[in-house]
Formats: sequence, C-alpha cells, structure tokens
Amino acid sequence: MFTEPDVAIEFLLSPTSLLMAAIGSLLGIFVGAIPGLTGAMLIALTLPLTYSMPSELALVLLVSMYVGSVSGGLVTATLLRIPGTPASMMTTLDGYPMAQRGQAGRALALGIGGTFIGGMISWGFLVCLAQPMAAWSLTFGPFEFFALVLVAMVLIATVGGKSLSLGLFSGALGVMIAMPGSSPATGVARFTFGIHELDDGFKLLPVLIGLFAVNQVIRQVLQGDVGGSVTEVNDGDKLDFRFRDLATHGVNLVRSALIGTWIGILPGIGANVGSVIAYSAAKRASKTPERFGNGSEEGVVASETANNATVGGALIPLVAMGIPGSVIDAILLGALVIHGLQPGPMLVQSDPLAVQTIVGTMLIANLLTLLFLLASVRIMVRAARVPLFVLVPVVMIFCVIGSYALANRMFDVWVMLAFGVLGYLMERFHIPIAPLVIGFVLAPIGEEHLAAGLMNSGGSLMPMFTQPISLGLSLVALALLAWTLWRRFNDGRAIVLPDESS
Repeated sequence: MFTEPDVAIEFLLSPTSLLMAAIGSLLGIFVGAIPGLTGAMLIALTLPLTYSMPSELALVLLVSMYVGSVSGGLVTATLLRIPGTPASMMTTLDGYPMAQRGQAGRALALGIGGTFIGGMISWGFLVCLAQPMAAWSLTFGPFEFFALVLVAMVLIATVGGKSLSLGLFSGALGVMIAMPGSSPATGVARFTFGIHELDDGFKLLPVLIGLFAVNQVIRQVLQGDVGGSVTEVNDGDKLDFRFRDLATHGVNLVRSALIGTWIGILPGIGANVGSVIAYSAAKRASKTPERFGNGSEEGVVASETANNATVGGALIPLVAMGIPGSVIDAILLGALVIHGLQPGPMLVQSDPLAVQTIVGTMLIANLLTLLFLLASVRIMVRAARVPLFVLVPVVMIFCVIGSYALANRMFDVWVMLAFGVLGYLMERFHIPIAPLVIGFVLAPIGEEHLAAGLMNSGGSLMPMFTQPISLGLSLVALALLAWTLWRRFNDGRAIVLPDESS
C-alpha cells in the first residue's frame, strides 16, 4: 500500500501529528458522548480552523475526530439510556439494562473492547482494499465515473429513509442546490439570479455547518434539555473486560466487524444501519435470543463492534474512488478539495502521503480512542449533562466564525443560517438529510465527468451503453432502483387486515 513508508511513518509519529491525533480523538469522543452533538457537526466546525495547516496534518485531525465521534456515544447510551450518536441506538437496548443491574463497568468494557476490535478489523480491510480498488478504478473513463456516481446517488436515495420518494426528493434537492455557479462544461455562470456571490455556487462549508450544526442548535433549543435516569460508574465498579471474552464473543466480534465494514463501503448507509443489521444477526445466531433487549452482552458487543467498523469501510471508497461512504466522508471529501487535493483514484499516485496519512491516522486514532475511553468514562458522564444555555452560544459563535472566515463575507453566514432552517424543517418532516448532502457533493463530480465524456464522444451518449464497465454500472443503478420500487410496492400491499372474530 505504502510507496514511501518511511516518510509516512516519520510524519505520523512526529510530536505534532500525535498531538493532533490525540486532540481529534478526544474531541470526537466528547462530542459523540453529548446527546444532540454529532461528529459531522464537529468536523464541519473544525474545517475552517485547518485552512492554515498542511493538508496532511489537517487530515490527521479530521480523521481522528471521525473515529472518536463514532465511539463516544457508547458511554451515554449505557449510563443515561441516551444514544450520544445514532450509531449507539442499539447499545441502549442492552447496555442500560446491564447498568441498571449493577453491571455498568461490564457493559462499558464490552462496548469499548468491541469498538476497538471492530475498528482494527475494518482498518485491515482499508489497508488491503484501498490500493487495489484505486488501481481498478484507474481503468475508468469519464462515462464510467459518471455511471459510478449514478450508482452511489441511486443507492443513497433508496436507503435514505423509510420513504423512497422522500429519499429521491432529498437527493434531487441536493443536485439542484449544486447547480448555481459556473457550468463545468462551458464555464458560464448559471442560475445565479443576479446574485454575484453565487457566481461560484454555494460553498460547501456554510452548507454543511448549517445542515448539521445550526440545525442541531435549533432542534435542541426548541426541544429543551434532555433528561434521563443516570447510572454512575463508581470506583468499585471497574471496567470488567476479561481475555476469555475474546473466545466467548469471538464469532460475534468478527461477524459484526465484517457486517459493519461491508455496510460502511456501501455509500450513504451509515453506522446506525450497520449497528442494526449486526445486532439482528447476533440475535438470530444467539442461543439465548430472549436476553436481547434485557441486558445481553452479545447485543452490546454486536452494536459497538459494527458501528465502529463502518468507519474503515466508509473510508475505502473515499480513498480509492473519491466516493463518500457517509455524510462525514462527504465532509472529508470537501476537506481534500479545500486543501488542494484531487479526490479519486489518482490520489493514490499523485499524493500517496495523503492516502497513507488517512490510513495511518485511523490506526493511531483507534489506539488513542481505546486509551481515552478507558480513562475518561466518568468525565464524559459529566460532560454529557452540560446545560444547553452553555453549549448553544459557544456552538453558534463557532458557526458564524467558521462561515464568515471562508471568504470574509456575510453572504456565507446567511447561507449557513438558511441551510440550518432547511435542515431543521427536513428532519421535522422526516426528510433525510444524507441524500441531500451526498447529492450536493457528487452532482458536480458527475456533471464534470459527463461533460468530459460527451466532449470526447462528440455529444453522443452511446459509449455509456457500449463500454462494459459503464454499461454494467448503469444496469446496477437501474436494478437497485427497480428492486427498491418492487420491494416498497409489495410492502405497501402487505397490509394485515383486522380479525373480524375478535
């Protein structure tokens, strides 16, 4: 994988890189542990602070935040019955009942162990698959890349929520939002409506900060503080992990890690879906399925192993093909562009140090996250109960500064606020945000490749359907859409009629 291992290792083990990895992991853990705050929100707010950093150092900080934020929700899910992140939703089902029975240390230890092992297994897949996938995708032409983007967008729209129509609507809205600005085919400004600030289109950073940070602030303020029954971790309640647990839960650990990695590779699905699928698989394979939901160790292990494994899985298509596997990966894709790096298969050849930095940082961040989780459980419980009147002003100040600093203009601040309201309204009406974000990020990439393909073919779309790879990917996109429509149609018809005899 590594073309210059000595340079990469020297950089990653330098005091500055290790400090950035430690800061990123620790911040990610604490944000993940605070209900209402998300890793996407943290990374979007931090991105403006990385402008003056070298690109590799910025990647160390952001990837470490990514790893830490997925892991931090475990603590509040177990002790407060409040998932700090959606990925920890399934952990509440068994972690909290265990804590109520006086086994909080045992539940946290199993969750932390599963988090670490899931992350390490998915990191192994990242190391093994990133370069082969990048080499394979180097054979792609413009139409092949356009077809790949099409597959990603169809898949994201179809898994974006319970409603296919709302998922498609959200994805289409993201594409429309990406349309103002300069056309990649002609360079002519379009859909600016006389607003000169739109000549370059909507900037990625204010859009992301609005959709995730401001949206969360609006929702938390309107809902008020979140209360819950707290189970403290006492000095006598030690984190109870035994080495024989590796044998007892070994099959569950490996199965959940593989499920999480695979789900992570699929664009737009996310850690919460990986956690649900792994939890369901563990319950079906368990000899005591009746314990699930009532304090099952197997349930905690499956949930936490899978949700952290999705991180390595989601980084594989990002590194190899420039396709974001999750919302956070879409923000990381934007970070690559902002720092002058070209995402896609050429990244491995043009800037191998950036790729090695991403891969190496995931390993270091997993190790640091394990240490920080073991050391900071009690502190995180207190941080999770910081009142909203303290959090909201701080978060909003960072939102405004981050958006304004992008180009020193108030227009980006208004864009941020507008997308914050849009994000809140979308979630209020159960419209998924993920398809919008991925559509907004991928639409310019797809349009650029389509324009290049049409120019190469003299304006003909025929190569799209005569070249094997582009044809195959187009058929995959069509099959995914058709299968989803068929499944939703059958689910809609499967209505259980009431029993008239009752």
